[in-house]
Amino acid sequence: MGPLFVRATVTPSLDPVAVEILWSLVIPPDRSAVDLEQDIFLLWPGAVQGDRTVGPPEPALARYVEQRGFVVIDEGRLALFSQSLFQVDTNEPPSPIAGGAPYVTFVRQGGALGLTAPVTYVRIPWTPYQVNRARLMDLQFQAKGLVTPRQASWIENVFWGNRYLISLSFNDVRNRGLFPLYFEHRDRLIRLAEDPSQLMLNFASSGSVKIDQVSPPSSRRRLSDTLDSTEVVSLFLDPSEGITPQLVTVQFGYFAGWRSWAPVIIPTAFFILGNLAAPLLRFVGERTARSLRSHFLIARRKGAAPRDSGVVLSRETLARIVPGETTHDQVLQLCGPEAETRERLSEPDQRTVVYRGRHVVPHRRPIFGWLAHVARWEAEDHEVEIAFERDVVSDVQARVRRTRQANPDS
Repeated sequence: MGPLFVRATVTPSLDPVAVEILWSLVIPPDRSAVDLEQDIFLLWPGAVQGDRTVGPPEPALARYVEQRGFVVIDEGRLALFSQSLFQVDTNEPPSPIAGGAPYVTFVRQGGALGLTAPVTYVRIPWTPYQVNRARLMDLQFQAKGLVTPRQASWIENVFWGNRYLISLSFNDVRNRGLFPLYFEHRDRLIRLAEDPSQLMLNFASSGSVKIDQVSPPSSRRRLSDTLDSTEVVSLFLDPSEGITPQLVTVQFGYFAGWRSWAPVIIPTAFFILGNLAAPLLRFVGERTARSLRSHFLIARRKGAAPRDSGVVLSRETLARIVPGETTHDQVLQLCGPEAETRERLSEPDQRTVVYRGRHVVPHRRPIFGWLAHVARWEAEDHEVEIAFERDVVSDVQARVRRTRQANPDS
Protein backbone atom coordinates (compact mmCIF):
# COMPACT_ATOMS: atom_id res chain seq x y z
CA MET A 1 0.00 0.00 0.00
CA GLY A 2 1.43 3.32 -1.02
CA PRO A 3 1.04 6.13 -0.78
CA LEU A 4 -1.15 6.17 2.37
CA PHE A 5 -2.51 9.35 3.94
CA VAL A 6 -4.55 9.35 7.15
CA ARG A 7 -5.88 12.88 7.54
CA ALA A 8 -8.02 14.18 10.43
CA THR A 9 -9.51 17.67 10.48
CA VAL A 10 -10.16 19.26 13.89
CA THR A 11 -12.55 22.21 14.26
CA PRO A 12 -13.56 24.31 17.31
CA SER A 13 -16.57 21.99 17.76
CA LEU A 14 -13.99 19.20 18.45
CA ASP A 15 -16.19 16.11 18.15
CA PRO A 16 -16.76 14.31 15.84
CA VAL A 17 -13.59 14.69 13.76
CA ALA A 18 -13.68 14.40 9.98
CA VAL A 19 -11.26 11.69 8.84
CA GLU A 20 -10.04 10.87 5.34
CA ILE A 21 -7.95 7.82 4.47
CA LEU A 22 -6.38 8.01 1.02
CA TRP A 23 -4.39 5.15 -0.45
CA SER A 24 -3.35 3.19 -3.48
CA LEU A 25 -2.20 -0.42 -3.89
CA VAL A 26 1.16 -1.35 -5.34
CA ILE A 27 1.14 -4.56 -7.43
CA PRO A 28 4.44 -6.51 -7.40
CA PRO A 29 6.15 -6.77 -10.83
CA ASP A 30 5.59 -10.53 -10.97
CA ARG A 31 1.84 -10.32 -10.18
CA SER A 32 -1.24 -8.82 -11.82
CA ALA A 33 -4.29 -7.04 -10.42
CA VAL A 34 -6.41 -10.07 -11.33
CA ASP A 35 -4.36 -12.22 -8.94
CA LEU A 36 -4.98 -9.81 -6.05
CA GLU A 37 -8.61 -8.89 -6.69
CA GLN A 38 -10.15 -9.05 -3.22
CA ASP A 39 -11.72 -6.90 -0.49
CA ILE A 40 -9.63 -4.90 1.97
CA PHE A 41 -10.56 -4.68 5.64
CA LEU A 42 -9.77 -1.74 7.89
CA LEU A 43 -9.54 -1.91 11.69
CA TRP A 44 -10.21 1.55 13.16
CA PRO A 45 -9.59 1.90 16.94
CA GLY A 46 -12.74 3.84 17.75
CA ALA A 47 -16.37 4.55 16.87
CA VAL A 48 -17.40 6.20 13.61
CA GLN A 49 -20.46 7.94 12.26
CA GLY A 50 -21.74 6.49 8.99
CA ASP A 51 -23.54 7.99 6.02
CA ARG A 52 -27.12 6.71 5.80
CA THR A 53 -27.46 7.94 2.22
CA VAL A 54 -24.83 5.47 0.97
CA GLY A 55 -26.81 2.33 1.70
CA PRO A 56 -28.06 -0.12 4.35
CA PRO A 57 -25.81 -2.07 6.78
CA GLU A 58 -24.29 -5.38 5.81
CA PRO A 59 -25.59 -8.17 8.13
CA ALA A 60 -22.65 -10.45 7.28
CA LEU A 61 -20.21 -8.14 9.06
CA ALA A 62 -22.33 -8.08 12.22
CA ARG A 63 -22.57 -11.89 12.22
CA TYR A 64 -18.81 -12.16 11.71
CA VAL A 65 -17.92 -10.17 14.84
CA GLU A 66 -20.77 -11.62 16.93
CA GLN A 67 -19.45 -15.13 16.25
CA ARG A 68 -16.23 -14.02 17.94
CA GLY A 69 -17.97 -12.90 21.12
CA PHE A 70 -18.33 -9.20 20.39
CA VAL A 71 -21.45 -7.04 20.80
CA VAL A 72 -22.44 -4.79 17.89
CA ILE A 73 -23.32 -1.23 18.92
CA ASP A 74 -23.54 0.40 15.49
CA GLU A 75 -23.46 -0.51 11.80
CA GLY A 76 -23.89 1.18 8.45
CA ARG A 77 -21.83 2.35 5.49
CA LEU A 78 -19.08 4.89 4.97
CA ALA A 79 -18.64 7.11 1.95
CA LEU A 80 -16.01 5.79 -0.46
CA PHE A 81 -14.55 7.74 -3.38
CA SER A 82 -11.89 7.57 -6.05
CA GLN A 83 -9.98 10.72 -6.83
CA SER A 84 -7.41 11.69 -9.38
CA LEU A 85 -3.96 12.01 -7.83
CA PHE A 86 -3.58 15.38 -9.54
CA GLN A 87 -6.81 16.77 -8.04
CA VAL A 88 -6.39 15.84 -4.37
CA ASP A 89 -5.85 19.44 -3.26
CA THR A 90 -8.27 21.03 -5.73
CA ASN A 91 -11.99 21.72 -5.66
CA GLU A 92 -12.66 18.95 -8.14
CA PRO A 93 -15.15 16.54 -6.48
CA PRO A 94 -14.04 12.88 -6.24
CA SER A 95 -15.91 10.09 -7.96
CA PRO A 96 -18.17 8.19 -5.49
CA ILE A 97 -18.07 4.42 -5.32
CA ALA A 98 -21.60 3.00 -5.31
CA GLY A 99 -22.49 1.26 -2.05
CA GLY A 100 -19.55 2.77 -0.17
CA ALA A 101 -17.82 0.68 2.48
CA PRO A 102 -19.96 -1.24 5.02
CA TYR A 103 -18.82 -1.12 8.62
CA VAL A 104 -19.72 -2.45 12.04
CA THR A 105 -18.76 -0.97 15.44
CA PHE A 106 -18.53 -3.37 18.35
CA VAL A 107 -17.32 -3.84 21.93
CA ARG A 108 -16.59 -6.79 24.19
CA GLN A 109 -18.62 -6.99 27.38
CA GLY A 110 -17.86 -8.85 30.56
CA GLY A 111 -14.66 -10.78 31.12
CA ALA A 112 -11.98 -10.15 33.69
CA LEU A 113 -11.16 -6.65 32.38
CA GLY A 114 -14.72 -5.49 31.76
CA LEU A 115 -16.06 -3.42 28.87
CA THR A 116 -13.65 -2.59 26.04
CA ALA A 117 -13.42 0.60 24.04
CA PRO A 118 -15.36 0.56 20.74
CA VAL A 119 -13.66 -0.70 17.56
CA THR A 120 -14.85 -0.35 13.96
CA TYR A 121 -14.41 -3.07 11.32
CA VAL A 122 -14.74 -1.77 7.74
CA ARG A 123 -14.98 -3.81 4.53
CA ILE A 124 -13.65 -1.91 1.54
CA PRO A 125 -14.94 -3.60 -1.65
CA TRP A 126 -12.58 -4.28 -4.48
CA THR A 127 -12.44 -1.76 -7.32
CA PRO A 128 -9.88 -1.39 -10.13
CA TYR A 129 -9.31 2.17 -8.99
CA GLN A 130 -7.23 0.79 -6.12
CA VAL A 131 -4.43 -0.27 -8.44
CA ASN A 132 -4.60 2.75 -10.72
CA ARG A 133 -1.35 4.61 -10.11
CA ALA A 134 -2.93 7.88 -11.26
CA ARG A 135 -5.74 7.73 -8.68
CA LEU A 136 -6.21 7.47 -4.93
CA MET A 137 -8.98 5.77 -3.00
CA ASP A 138 -10.67 8.05 -0.49
CA LEU A 139 -12.57 6.73 2.54
CA GLN A 140 -14.38 9.49 4.47
CA PHE A 141 -16.13 9.31 7.83
CA GLN A 142 -16.68 11.11 11.13
CA ALA A 143 -14.63 9.65 14.01
CA LYS A 144 -16.07 9.75 17.53
CA GLY A 145 -13.95 10.10 20.65
CA LEU A 146 -10.78 10.95 18.77
CA VAL A 147 -10.39 14.13 20.84
CA THR A 148 -10.06 13.58 24.59
CA PRO A 149 -9.87 16.26 27.32
CA ARG A 150 -6.58 16.67 29.12
CA GLN A 151 -6.66 16.63 32.91
CA ALA A 152 -5.73 20.04 34.32
CA SER A 153 -6.28 22.15 37.43
CA TRP A 154 -9.21 24.55 37.61
CA ILE A 155 -6.80 27.49 37.54
CA GLU A 156 -5.42 26.35 34.16
CA ASN A 157 -8.94 25.85 32.81
CA VAL A 158 -10.11 29.29 33.99
CA PHE A 159 -7.16 31.31 32.71
CA TRP A 160 -5.96 29.26 29.74
CA GLY A 161 -9.05 27.31 28.72
CA ASN A 162 -9.54 23.59 28.32
CA ARG A 163 -6.80 21.51 26.74
CA TYR A 164 -7.33 18.42 24.59
CA LEU A 165 -5.34 15.53 23.15
CA ILE A 166 -5.71 13.97 19.73
CA SER A 167 -3.74 11.05 18.33
CA LEU A 168 -3.46 9.28 14.99
CA SER A 169 -1.72 5.94 14.85
CA PHE A 170 -0.65 3.29 12.37
CA ASN A 171 -0.09 -0.36 13.33
CA ASP A 172 -1.17 0.29 16.94
CA VAL A 173 -3.11 -2.87 17.84
CA ARG A 174 -2.99 -2.63 21.63
CA ASN A 175 -6.74 -1.96 21.89
CA ARG A 176 -8.32 -5.02 23.59
CA GLY A 177 -11.21 -5.03 21.15
CA LEU A 178 -8.98 -4.67 18.10
CA PHE A 179 -6.19 -7.12 18.89
CA PRO A 180 -8.14 -10.42 18.49
CA LEU A 181 -9.13 -9.59 14.88
CA TYR A 182 -5.63 -8.41 14.07
CA PHE A 183 -4.11 -11.56 15.56
CA GLU A 184 -6.46 -13.77 13.58
CA HIS A 185 -5.43 -12.19 10.26
CA ARG A 186 -1.90 -11.03 11.05
CA ASP A 187 -0.49 -13.10 8.15
CA ARG A 188 -2.58 -11.04 5.71
CA LEU A 189 -1.49 -7.63 6.94
CA ILE A 190 -0.90 -5.13 4.12
CA ARG A 191 2.54 -3.57 4.38
CA LEU A 192 3.59 -0.06 3.46
CA ALA A 193 5.28 0.49 0.11
CA GLU A 194 8.23 2.81 -0.42
CA ASP A 195 5.91 5.62 -1.52
CA PRO A 196 5.63 8.58 0.89
CA SER A 197 2.94 7.95 3.51
CA GLN A 198 1.99 10.11 6.46
CA LEU A 199 -0.39 10.83 9.31
CA MET A 200 -1.84 14.35 9.14
CA LEU A 201 -3.76 16.46 11.65
CA ASN A 202 -5.41 19.61 10.28
CA PHE A 203 -6.45 22.27 12.81
CA ALA A 204 -9.01 24.65 11.35
CA SER A 205 -9.28 28.27 12.56
CA SER A 206 -5.55 28.48 13.16
CA GLY A 207 -5.96 32.01 14.56
CA SER A 208 -7.90 30.58 17.51
CA VAL A 209 -5.94 27.39 18.18
CA LYS A 210 -3.03 27.04 20.59
CA ILE A 211 -0.86 23.95 20.06
CA ASP A 212 1.08 23.28 23.25
CA GLN A 213 2.94 20.07 22.50
CA VAL A 214 3.58 17.77 19.55
CA SER A 215 4.93 14.24 19.83
CA PRO A 216 7.16 12.81 18.45
CA PRO A 217 9.61 15.70 17.92
CA SER A 218 10.19 14.52 14.35
CA SER A 219 6.64 15.63 13.45
CA ARG A 220 6.37 18.59 11.14
CA ARG A 221 4.21 21.62 11.98
CA ARG A 222 3.27 24.22 9.38
CA LEU A 223 0.45 26.27 7.89
CA SER A 224 -1.48 24.55 5.13
CA ASP A 225 -0.58 25.52 1.58
CA THR A 226 -4.10 24.87 0.25
CA LEU A 227 -6.52 25.30 3.18
CA ASP A 228 -7.29 28.74 4.63
CA SER A 229 -6.53 29.33 8.33
CA THR A 230 -5.42 25.74 8.86
CA GLU A 231 -2.39 24.52 10.76
CA VAL A 232 -1.03 21.09 9.86
CA VAL A 233 0.89 18.64 12.01
CA SER A 234 2.20 15.65 10.04
CA LEU A 235 4.35 12.60 10.60
CA PHE A 236 5.90 10.60 7.75
CA LEU A 237 5.47 6.85 8.16
CA ASP A 238 8.64 4.80 7.97
CA PRO A 239 8.03 1.55 6.02
CA SER A 240 11.13 0.00 7.61
CA GLU A 241 9.43 0.03 11.03
CA GLY A 242 7.40 -3.06 10.08
CA ILE A 243 4.59 -3.60 12.57
CA THR A 244 6.01 -1.13 15.12
CA PRO A 245 3.26 1.36 16.07
CA GLN A 246 3.80 4.85 14.68
CA LEU A 247 1.90 7.58 16.46
CA VAL A 248 1.48 11.36 16.32
CA THR A 249 -0.08 13.13 19.32
CA VAL A 250 -0.96 16.81 19.72
CA GLN A 251 -1.99 18.70 22.84
CA PHE A 252 -4.02 21.76 21.88
CA GLY A 253 -6.85 24.08 22.81
CA TYR A 254 -9.18 26.52 21.10
CA PHE A 255 -9.67 29.93 22.65
CA ALA A 256 -12.06 32.82 22.03
CA GLY A 257 -13.07 36.11 23.64
CA TRP A 258 -10.91 37.36 26.50
CA ARG A 259 -8.81 34.19 26.51
CA SER A 260 -7.26 35.31 23.22
CA TRP A 261 -5.77 38.21 25.19
CA ALA A 262 -4.75 36.01 28.14
CA PRO A 263 -0.97 36.18 27.38
CA VAL A 264 -1.22 39.98 27.74
CA ILE A 265 -3.99 40.37 30.34
CA ILE A 266 -2.69 37.89 32.92
CA PRO A 267 0.89 39.32 33.23
CA THR A 268 -0.56 42.86 33.32
CA ALA A 269 -3.07 41.89 36.01
CA PHE A 270 -0.36 40.28 38.12
CA PHE A 271 1.82 43.38 37.71
CA ILE A 272 -0.98 45.72 38.83
CA LEU A 273 -2.09 43.48 41.69
CA GLY A 274 1.51 43.08 42.80
CA ASN A 275 2.01 46.81 43.03
CA LEU A 276 -1.29 47.27 44.86
CA ALA A 277 -0.75 44.34 47.18
CA ALA A 278 2.72 45.41 48.35
CA PRO A 279 1.55 48.49 50.34
CA LEU A 280 -1.44 46.58 51.67
CA LEU A 281 0.68 43.64 52.81
CA ARG A 282 3.20 45.99 54.33
CA PHE A 283 0.45 47.82 56.23
CA VAL A 284 -1.11 44.58 57.47
CA GLY A 285 2.29 43.19 58.40
CA GLU A 286 3.23 46.29 60.36
CA ARG A 287 -0.09 46.31 62.20
CA THR A 288 0.23 42.62 63.01
CA ALA A 289 3.82 42.96 64.20
CA ARG A 290 2.91 45.97 66.33
CA SER A 291 0.03 44.08 67.90
CA LEU A 292 2.24 41.09 68.68
CA ARG A 293 4.91 43.33 70.21
CA SER A 294 2.26 45.03 72.31
CA HIS A 295 0.76 41.87 73.82
CA PHE A 296 3.57 39.34 73.88
CA LEU A 297 7.15 39.44 75.04
CA ILE A 298 10.05 37.00 74.87
CA ALA A 299 12.52 37.65 77.67
CA ARG A 300 13.98 36.08 80.75
CA ARG A 301 11.75 35.53 83.73
CA LYS A 302 13.69 37.99 85.86
CA GLY A 303 14.03 41.62 85.01
CA ALA A 304 11.57 44.17 83.71
CA ALA A 305 13.00 44.14 80.20
CA PRO A 306 12.57 47.92 79.75
CA ARG A 307 12.69 49.60 76.38
CA ASP A 308 14.62 52.87 76.40
CA SER A 309 14.93 55.41 73.64
CA GLY A 310 16.77 58.72 73.55
CA VAL A 311 18.82 59.68 76.61
CA VAL A 312 17.42 58.79 80.03
CA LEU A 313 19.56 60.26 82.83
CA SER A 314 19.42 58.53 86.17
CA ARG A 315 19.31 60.32 89.52
CA GLU A 316 22.89 59.28 90.22
CA THR A 317 24.05 60.91 87.00
CA LEU A 318 22.19 64.13 87.76
CA ALA A 319 23.63 64.19 91.27
CA ARG A 320 27.13 64.40 89.77
CA ILE A 321 26.25 67.66 88.00
CA VAL A 322 26.99 70.50 90.46
CA PRO A 323 25.91 74.05 89.56
CA GLY A 324 28.80 76.51 89.66
CA GLU A 325 31.41 73.76 89.30
CA THR A 326 30.65 71.33 86.47
CA THR A 327 31.73 72.59 83.02
CA HIS A 328 30.09 72.10 79.62
CA ASP A 329 32.69 69.57 78.49
CA GLN A 330 32.26 67.55 81.67
CA VAL A 331 28.48 67.43 81.13
CA LEU A 332 28.94 66.10 77.60
CA GLN A 333 31.35 63.46 78.85
CA LEU A 334 28.97 62.48 81.63
CA CYS A 335 25.65 62.54 79.74
CA GLY A 336 26.68 62.10 76.15
CA PRO A 337 26.67 64.33 73.06
CA GLU A 338 23.12 63.44 71.96
CA ALA A 339 21.55 66.64 73.25
CA GLU A 340 19.65 69.66 72.03
CA THR A 341 21.42 73.01 72.46
CA ARG A 342 19.63 76.36 72.80
CA GLU A 343 21.40 79.72 72.53
CA ARG A 344 20.31 83.37 72.36
CA LEU A 345 22.15 85.98 70.32
CA SER A 346 21.32 88.60 72.94
CA GLU A 347 22.93 86.49 75.66
CA PRO A 348 26.05 84.91 74.11
CA ASP A 349 27.44 83.80 77.47
CA GLN A 350 24.39 81.63 78.23
CA ARG A 351 23.20 78.39 76.68
CA THR A 352 20.90 75.50 77.55
CA VAL A 353 21.43 71.82 76.84
CA VAL A 354 18.33 69.59 76.77
CA TYR A 355 18.35 65.77 77.10
CA ARG A 356 15.18 63.84 76.24
CA GLY A 357 14.51 60.14 76.64
CA ARG A 358 11.79 57.57 77.07
CA HIS A 359 11.72 54.63 79.47
CA VAL A 360 9.05 51.96 78.84
CA VAL A 361 8.47 49.06 81.28
CA PRO A 362 6.06 46.13 80.54
CA HIS A 363 3.76 44.57 83.12
CA ARG A 364 3.70 40.96 82.07
CA ARG A 365 2.33 37.57 83.02
CA PRO A 366 4.43 34.46 82.16
CA ILE A 367 2.88 31.97 79.75
CA PHE A 368 5.55 29.40 78.95
CA GLY A 369 9.29 29.62 79.33
CA TRP A 370 10.47 33.04 78.19
CA LEU A 371 7.12 33.83 76.55
CA ALA A 372 4.93 36.24 78.52
CA HIS A 373 1.70 38.16 77.98
CA VAL A 374 1.91 41.93 78.44
CA ALA A 375 -1.09 43.45 80.22
CA ARG A 376 0.06 47.07 79.89
CA TRP A 377 3.08 49.26 79.35
CA GLU A 378 4.20 52.06 81.71
CA ALA A 379 6.07 54.85 79.97
CA GLU A 380 8.24 57.59 81.51
CA ASP A 381 9.14 60.60 79.38
CA HIS A 382 12.32 62.24 80.78
CA GLU A 383 13.43 65.77 79.97
CA VAL A 384 16.48 67.40 81.59
CA GLU A 385 17.46 71.03 80.96
CA ILE A 386 20.95 72.10 81.97
CA ALA A 387 21.65 75.84 81.85
CA PHE A 388 25.21 77.16 81.38
CA GLU A 389 26.71 80.56 82.01
CA ARG A 390 30.21 81.02 80.60
CA ASP A 391 30.39 77.22 80.04
CA VAL A 392 29.68 76.45 83.71
CA VAL A 393 26.45 74.86 84.92
CA SER A 394 24.15 77.44 86.46
CA ASP A 395 20.93 75.41 86.85
CA VAL A 396 19.55 71.88 86.36
CA GLN A 397 15.85 71.05 85.89
CA ALA A 398 14.47 67.54 85.40
CA ARG A 399 10.89 66.68 84.43
CA VAL A 400 9.36 63.16 84.31
CA ARG A 401 5.90 62.41 82.85
CA ARG A 402 4.45 58.94 83.55
CA THR A 403 1.66 57.35 81.45
CA ARG A 404 0.05 53.95 80.87
CA GLN A 405 -0.48 52.72 77.33
CA ALA A 406 -1.35 49.59 75.37
CA ASN A 407 1.45 49.92 72.82
CA PRO A 408 5.13 50.54 73.54
CA ASP A 409 5.43 52.55 70.30
CA SER A 410 2.60 54.98 71.08
